[in-house]
Amino acid sequence: MSVLYSLLALIVTLGILVTVHEYGHYWVARRCKVKVLRFSVGFGKVIWSRTDKNGCEFAVAAIPLGGYVKMLDEREGEVATEQLHQAFNRKTVWQRMAIVLAGPAANILFAIFAYWIMFMTGITQVKPVIGETSVEGLAFDAGLRGGQQITQVDGDAVSSWQDVHYQLLKRLGDTGEIAFTTDNSQEHTLEITRWLSEKEEPKVLSELGIEPYRPAVPAVLAELQAGMPAEQAGLKTGDKIISVNGEPVEQWYDFVEVVQANAGNALALAVIRDGQTTPITLIPALKTTEDGKNYGFAGAMVESPKLPDGFVTTQRFGVFESIGKAAYKTWDMTIVTLESIGKMIQGLLSVKNLSGPITIAKVANASAQAGFEAFIGFLAYVSVMLAVVNLLPIPVLDGGHFLFYVIEAVKGSPVSEKVQLAGVKLGMALLMMVMFIAIFNDISRI
Repeated sequence: MSVLYSLLALIVTLGILVTVHEYGHYWVARRCKVKVLRFSVGFGKVIWSRTDKNGCEFAVAAIPLGGYVKMLDEREGEVATEQLHQAFNRKTVWQRMAIVLAGPAANILFAIFAYWIMFMTGITQVKPVIGETSVEGLAFDAGLRGGQQITQVDGDAVSSWQDVHYQLLKRLGDTGEIAFTTDNSQEHTLEITRWLSEKEEPKVLSELGIEPYRPAVPAVLAELQAGMPAEQAGLKTGDKIISVNGEPVEQWYDFVEVVQANAGNALALAVIRDGQTTPITLIPALKTTEDGKNYGFAGAMVESPKLPDGFVTTQRFGVFESIGKAAYKTWDMTIVTLESIGKMIQGLLSVKNLSGPITIAKVANASAQAGFEAFIGFLAYVSVMLAVVNLLPIPVLDGGHFLFYVIEAVKGSPVSEKVQLAGVKLGMALLMMVMFIAIFNDISRI
């Protein structure tokens, strides 16, 4: 069922963003008096279509991995004399530039709109208070300890773990220092060298040895799943687990770690029930995550922990203030995306970080299940990425077409069709290689 939900989330995500992108091309093309023949969301066999009064066919196709706007163009077929003034290739170079840039521009505007909605409706944040730091991690060596609240990363103010995580992602592949400032105004400096450059899907906090604060949760069972190992072993709601294999259990997370590490192994539990200590033998079942990792599973749950008052906040901003914050957020995401591409080209980031449609589907599904705020934030993020990638100066992408038009504007005549054709072949080969790597990464994660 999760595969079905992921597929649906992928279709919705790409459907929205592709429609926005192609509508940008369509809207500007119409303003430039270009005749649009087809506006298609998806490729392949058409499963729905209608034609408007201007003769443009709006279609939804079977393969939801892109879309296109087909315009009247003499290079693609014979054009009637009375329609030549509506052909794309007959428009000025400036009009053609505007049309190809309109798609990425629409994605940028959509990202600003999405972030604007987020800032107005409110962003839920958890204060970046450290729970503990691993003695083997860089954070511990730099003097970071449990109970400290991070207030700045590299001089930029942070008010949530989301902010901290984002600032650290910007440093992937870097060599130098990461500077943390804590609530006691002390600065803690971590030395890094090509930081996590070879890591696939790096977990930046745990790699530094930082564990966010979470409240202590007693190992008192609140719910048991029918037919699962915990119920089969004889555990009951209200039982308090005090030890496993003779080792004391201080809180719920201690028990979870032991269970996850012992799939199929018998665990000797001591539980307190009705004031009496009762021995129980539990054999965790084997479960496998979507990315292929195995772990033990018991089918028992406790009451959801609650953070202390003040740890979770919701920030809301006014209509006009939200516009400014949304524009800045979009700009920042654009720069970070460009820097990440640059690092990958330089070899500072592993190509293992490239993701294809399978990963996008899984993340889209997870963000949709996490709620409106997470999903709209994901849409904004992917919209920015779609805009930036399309603006790369690679033939067959919008940026490649724009580059040809810039050359045409400078030299006063179009780039020869021979050169354009060679560029398109090179661009297609490059894109196919990138897509192959991305899909290979997706499959290897499964």
